[in-house]
Amino acid sequence: MRSYRHLFRTPEFTPLFCSSSARTVAQTMSGLALGTLVYRTTGSPLLSAVSMFGPSLAQVLGATLLLSGADRLPPRATITGVALAFAAGTAVLALPGLPVWAVFTVVLAEGLVASLGGGVLWGLLNEVLAKEGYLLGRSVFNMMSGIMQVTGYATGGALLAALSPRACLLLAAALYVLAAATARLGLTPRPPRASGRPSVAATWRANARLWSSGPRRRLYLALWIPNGLIVGCESLYVSYAPHDAGTLFACAALGMFVGDVTVGRLVPPASRPRLGVPLLLLLAVPYLLFALGPALPTAAAAVTVASVGFGASLVQQERLMTLVPDELAGHALGLDSAGRLTLQGVSASLAGTTAQLTSPGTGMTVMAAASATVTLVLVATGRRRAPDSAPAQEHGSLPRRTVAD
Repeated sequence: MRSYRHLFRTPEFTPLFCSSSARTVAQTMSGLALGTLVYRTTGSPLLSAVSMFGPSLAQVLGATLLLSGADRLPPRATITGVALAFAAGTAVLALPGLPVWAVFTVVLAEGLVASLGGGVLWGLLNEVLAKEGYLLGRSVFNMMSGIMQVTGYATGGALLAALSPRACLLLAAALYVLAAATARLGLTPRPPRASGRPSVAATWRANARLWSSGPRRRLYLALWIPNGLIVGCESLYVSYAPHDAGTLFACAALGMFVGDVTVGRLVPPASRPRLGVPLLLLLAVPYLLFALGPALPTAAAAVTVASVGFGASLVQQERLMTLVPDELAGHALGLDSAGRLTLQGVSASLAGTTAQLTSPGTGMTVMAAASATVTLVLVATGRRRAPDSAPAQEHGSLPRRTVAD
């Protein structure tokens, strides 16, 4: 599968793509509206950051309790149900007078549901396209995410200027319903990829199996930590530029789009493995400029350039798919998604706490420096262990390579 045209001619790819697009717009609109609502109510950068990225904190619970369902539940019904659950939760967040503790209860419940939905979605994509088409397909989804985030944040920013945050939340809930309908009507029923019932024990066994390999462990850490720390920077946009946060979010999405197009379509396959580390460093270094408190044009340019580095995840995910057995594809991708989102939620909390004690610009600088440091440490660790003898291979895996891959 070598072109975007082939992708969209593949059965089920288009409805899966359209459903995910609607969910992404809904998520960006609702996140911006909720973060703005909480910041206006409390004046707290920490609470604003956690309200936007708090669902990510529940991902760790989903990864340890629910993730076995990623390969053991029917994909169409699960994707539809997840979208409807988000529609209901977002509508509840729009209720007037909802106390802050109730807001965070709903936000964390949404994160728990999302931890299962990510594994089901990416496992189905891997099944629809097969491994040789997965990177191109995932790059299209990532590009879609960038475009839809630009659309969502731009639309959300415009709507917030004309409407209330609660009205924007209701519009986002309607988009979630549209995503559910698209999945239900456009996807065909498929049996689960693995036999057996979902359970906590099955989740733990699969997690232990995936974590037992040194190359997979280092790859997961490289997928989760540098990325998550930079999302901590993003969580401070509202408090750094209360009236222009939508612009910064849109610039971040634009940079991510450029990175995904470059890695997924323009870079030759043989050259991709060498881009992992440079892209992860690019993701962090421009944010160091926020130590100087730049004005909006400079801040927007730094955010755009840095976000090109999110293309590193494509390189890493392609490598991950060569290191996991086929029957654990959905679980492995779900663990990646849950881990990254969990670290994003933790980083948003850390960034918000730092900004609360210092300033939003300082919080961004600290998160960026930590991201670059973690990347360099993981690279050094991988190089030290590279000469070790390779472990016994599982079905679908390749010989050991360093974290730089």
